[in-house]
Amino acid sequence: MDHSTRSSSSSATSTRVVDVLVPVALNQAYSYRVPRGMELKPGDVVCVPLGPREVVAVVWAENANPDPRLHNRLKDVGEKLDVPPLKQELRSLVDWVANYTLSARGMVLRMSLRMGENLGPERMRLGVRLVGEPPRRLTPARRRAIDVLSDGLLHGKSEAAREAGVSSGVIDGLVDEGTLQIEAMPPPLTPPAPDPSFAQPEFSRQQRTAVDAMRALAASGSFHVALLDGVTGSGKTEVYFEAIAEIIRRGKQTLILMPEIALTGQFLDRFAQRFGVRPLEWHSELTPRTRARNWAAIAAGEAPVVVGARSALFLPYADLGLIIVDEEHDQAYKQDDGAHYHARDMAVVRAHIAKIPIILASATPSIETEVNARKGRYQRIALPSRFGGQHMPHIEAIDLRREPPPRGRFVSPRLADYIGQAIEKREQALLFLNRRGYAPLTLCRACGHRFSCTICDAWLVDHRFRQRLVCHHCGFSMPRPNICPHCAAEESLAAIGPGVERLQEEAAQLFPNARTMVLSSDLITSIETMRSELNEIAEGRVDIIIGTQLVAKGHNFPRLNLVGVVDADLGLSNGDPRAAERTFQLLNQVIGRAGRDQGRGIGYLQTHQPDHPVMKALVASDREAFYATEIDQRERSGYPPFGRLASLIISAGDRPTAEGFARKLAAIAPIDERIQVLGPAEAPLAVIKGRYRFRLLVKSLRNVDLSDYLREWLAAGPKTKGNLKLEVDVDPQSFL
Repeated sequence: MDHSTRSSSSSATSTRVVDVLVPVALNQAYSYRVPRGMELKPGDVVCVPLGPREVVAVVWAENANPDPRLHNRLKDVGEKLDVPPLKQELRSLVDWVANYTLSARGMVLRMSLRMGENLGPERMRLGVRLVGEPPRRLTPARRRAIDVLSDGLLHGKSEAAREAGVSSGVIDGLVDEGTLQIEAMPPPLTPPAPDPSFAQPEFSRQQRTAVDAMRALAASGSFHVALLDGVTGSGKTEVYFEAIAEIIRRGKQTLILMPEIALTGQFLDRFAQRFGVRPLEWHSELTPRTRARNWAAIAAGEAPVVVGARSALFLPYADLGLIIVDEEHDQAYKQDDGAHYHARDMAVVRAHIAKIPIILASATPSIETEVNARKGRYQRIALPSRFGGQHMPHIEAIDLRREPPPRGRFVSPRLADYIGQAIEKREQALLFLNRRGYAPLTLCRACGHRFSCTICDAWLVDHRFRQRLVCHHCGFSMPRPNICPHCAAEESLAAIGPGVERLQEEAAQLFPNARTMVLSSDLITSIETMRSELNEIAEGRVDIIIGTQLVAKGHNFPRLNLVGVVDADLGLSNGDPRAAERTFQLLNQVIGRAGRDQGRGIGYLQTHQPDHPVMKALVASDREAFYATEIDQRERSGYPPFGRLASLIISAGDRPTAEGFARKLAAIAPIDERIQVLGPAEAPLAVIKGRYRFRLLVKSLRNVDLSDYLREWLAAGPKTKGNLKLEVDVDPQSFL
């Protein structure tokens, strides 16, 4: 008996145990035994059993003192994948982000391992080639397939079927007939590396000063944050390309973060013009196999430059030398599901961990970044004028109290006149309204019934192009009825207020010979569709562009010289502490689309509040006045960046459960004179997807470790169960 126990104990201690982090919603790592002969170290990517399935995970640490009593209950690591290990730098970032945001470490790791079963050696792809005579029975589908393959080249089997518009069964039938032959496809060629000397541009004197600073920053090889602060059209992209060129020469990798993948079309072309090839892309619309291939190239150091959405920050770069955050002020950098994090801020953290430089680029820096630059924490590299001597747009306010549009219209007579003049000069005009659909509200003129979402505290938006009423919060939609469901009145429904679709209808009535196009995220079916429509505008095949905030970001339209903002007040009335900042940034960016190439750009702001500080600063082109006012207000109120905020959203399937839990949680908040706990109160959007929502807002001094306070509080608080859910958002950007 004693001998058996000693033997078992000896066997247990001689077996290595590692702690493995699994990409699921759990914070702790799990212990697994290492099979004999398997070499493992922290960072290795492995397959491990988790319940009834196998998952891809990462060895996080050596378990030097495993509990011998648990030895026989531990499972073995299944397989070590043949991919580069995750470096300590990335593992430290995962730990840091999880700790700061109170997210499960597994959910943060998941962003580094989005490929799952597609990791590892690439499976052999099969292709088909035309080798024989057509079959005796030649159907239209078979004829189309043969036409596609008539060049005699090897085509991917699925690609050939898709191009011919046939099923894979048609291809298989032609193989059986001997018309086609199956062959192994060669592995895709590694694309050529960007050439830092491919096409060096001519810079203005002002740009050369900025370029010199960029190159010095890239060459420093140490952590340093620079704000590239340039007006719209000043050539910020071309300037930071020179920092990238320096990093390429040094054999290191560059990550370029962009807030919206829709922005990347023109950007990829500009990159290719400068460096001879396009950079590697990373975003959600890549196929799983392409994502896995790109992931492997990044991890192996075969991707010198990567351009991607916020999740690209968590990729396993072999030798990252520079991070660039383009349009750093953009709200799209905040992720509000899963792990709540701000990609700009976490990019600064990754640069600090990796000891590399980072560039934040914007024409309208966030208040946080502007304050850091003013305090000397960030280096400011300024481009205060447009490239090529182009003037900044002139901006005028149209006071809707004095010059209202005709009844039932939304474009004032003066703005309509200016648009007509632009079209006569063969220039383009942009009508901007940050509201999707046809109308934000539909009501019955007979009884006053308003159409609202059945499971959200929100009105249904009329989308005429789709002939549906849609909830923009949960996606619920219904056909637009002809009869009021409340009083049965016929033809009594009225659309209240404008959306971009209604503006297009008005533009068509005002300018029947003009070519119009609506750019709105709900009408874009794919990235390729978006890029195609942007190219149509750039080539001058559109006279009037009607768009939401999608058009405000980074696009260059050579013939666009007039921008009309239909409702400049729209973003100022939602109670958001950042409302003024966001409105200033958005309107500055959208008007900045005008006059970038030729002629003088002009912007018109239709507003009921021409004396509002945001409107006055825009009209006077006085950015300094806006920042001075906004920074002073933030400092006096203790809002970020002079204080810290965290939002706790409690939701449940019924109101009493959500409210009761929120009140219990608030009652046990630790007392700290540096911290205020406000609420609970109903969230502005009190019901989303049938869930009732209450919010606690935590406000603290800037030097408080707010994450630690929240962790201690929540650990001692009541536990969620049933349909209760608690979401923690440190540094919230949305207050809905």
